[in-house]
Amino acid sequence: MSRDSNGNKKPRISKISNSGSNTAKPRAQKSTRPRPERSEESKEPKAAKAPREPRLMSQSEAKSYDKSFERTAKPAGKRIGKSFGAAGKFVKGETKSRTTKLFKNYERPVDENEKTRNFVQKRRFDKLAKEVPKETIRLNKYIANSGICSRREADELITQGLVQVNGTVVTEMGYQVQKTDKVIFDGQGITPEKPVYILLNKPKGYISTTKDEKARKTVMDLVANASPYRVFPVGRLDRSTTGVILLTNDGHMTKKLTHPSFNMKKIYHVTLDRKLDRADLNAIAEGIRLEEGVAEVDSISYIEGKPKNEVGIEIHIGWNRVVRRIFGRLGYEVELLDRVMFAGLTKKNIKRGHWRILSELEVNNLKMM
Repeated sequence: MSRDSNGNKKPRISKISNSGSNTAKPRAQKSTRPRPERSEESKEPKAAKAPREPRLMSQSEAKSYDKSFERTAKPAGKRIGKSFGAAGKFVKGETKSRTTKLFKNYERPVDENEKTRNFVQKRRFDKLAKEVPKETIRLNKYIANSGICSRREADELITQGLVQVNGTVVTEMGYQVQKTDKVIFDGQGITPEKPVYILLNKPKGYISTTKDEKARKTVMDLVANASPYRVFPVGRLDRSTTGVILLTNDGHMTKKLTHPSFNMKKIYHVTLDRKLDRADLNAIAEGIRLEEGVAEVDSISYIEGKPKNEVGIEIHIGWNRVVRRIFGRLGYEVELLDRVMFAGLTKKNIKRGHWRILSELEVNNLKMM
């Protein structure tokens, strides 16, 4: 440290270079000299460059290019972020693109009544499937399954000697019966199968038989999965006739519904090739004579709101093709024939070619006829 002439210390002054000074230099003023104007040659647009010829990539370069593109490609139709869920809440995560909802196929709303009917039919079918008999079965259960009585009552019938198996009276409790055995009670043969009653809305082109020699379609093809037991059609409908038909394994019920003495009524919707005259309608109501005799008609009338060539006819006779023959005798041709009611059963809520199992109330009504 330096001292002055009197011996006092002098303060040390640091030298600051001009480069490190914080003082800003004054900004240079712009030149006011006018810019030289561009020549006409410079104003002309530049000539376009010739297009570059495409260069073909080698096979190794093409493979590496494809791989890099696959790594960078993102899946289409999805986005990551927040979206609204089905309940209207804000949900995080992946959501489908809105376009998938816009172009989604329209689905017809399901009728609640139809869902209920399908559920009831499924329960009835499952109940029948569980009751399929085994190879051998106890005699009292065999009798109870036939619907005659309960197991306890069947034991009493067996001890009284009222049951025969293959022509021999059996009084042994717990006796095992096979499917091939013939069981007789009160002079009538019985089967262990629980009676099944299936109502079918028959479409056109099906025959009302169990088998056909010409391999044509039968009603059995439509009810193949309706019951674990073998069923048979009650009565017949022509191949071209549509409408309600009953199928069952109950032989007593089949005999009752088809025998003429029981007078089971049937209603048909008839469509003719031309208008039915009032005189011919009255003649049919009085009775038309056919080969078997006079075809008695319970009632016949025009259908309200329909043309005069459509009529409804109610009969109880079961002659072969009787409705077509009645109108054919008067010179009419039946174009469409649809049975809308049989023994009090209608095809309501049954689509063409579909079936349903009768309820207990409907079965009881048939037994009371």
